[in-house]
Amino acid sequence: MRLRITGGLILLLSGFLGAAPALAHHAFATEFDATKPITLKGVVTKVDWTNPHVWFYLNVKNDKGETENWGFEMGGPNGLQKEGWSRNTIKIGEELVVEGWMSRNGSKSANAKNVTIASTGQKLGAASSQGQQLP
Repeated sequence: MRLRITGGLILLLSGFLGAAPALAHHAFATEFDATKPITLKGVVTKVDWTNPHVWFYLNVKNDKGETENWGFEMGGPNGLQKEGWSRNTIKIGEELVVEGWMSRNGSKSANAKNVTIASTGQKLGAASSQGQQLP
C-alpha cells in the first residue's frame, strides 16, 4: 500500500514539474499588441541566442534624437534556422531595420516579424509567434 502511495506521489509531482516549462512560455497576445505595428532602424548592441526565444537589442534614435535601447523577441533558435538564420547572422555594431509589434506594457520592446540587414538588404523572417513573416 505504501509503495502505491509513493509511486502515485512521484507520478503526480512529475506531472507538475513537466508542466512548468509550458507555463513559463507565453502566447504572443499576452505580451505584444498586433494592432500596434512598428518599424525601427538601429545598431545591434547585444544578441541572446537562447531558448525559448532569441532576443536582440538595438540602439535606436527617437524623434528627439536621443538614443534608446530596444529589445526584440524572435522565435526560438530552431525556428530561426528554418528561416535562414545562424547564431552569427547579425553582429554587434551592425545596422538593422526591424518590423514587428509593440509590447503591451509600453516598454521599449517588441516582437520582431522581419529583420533586414541594412548593409546587404537581406530580409529574414523572425519566426514570430504571431505567424507568417515576409509579406
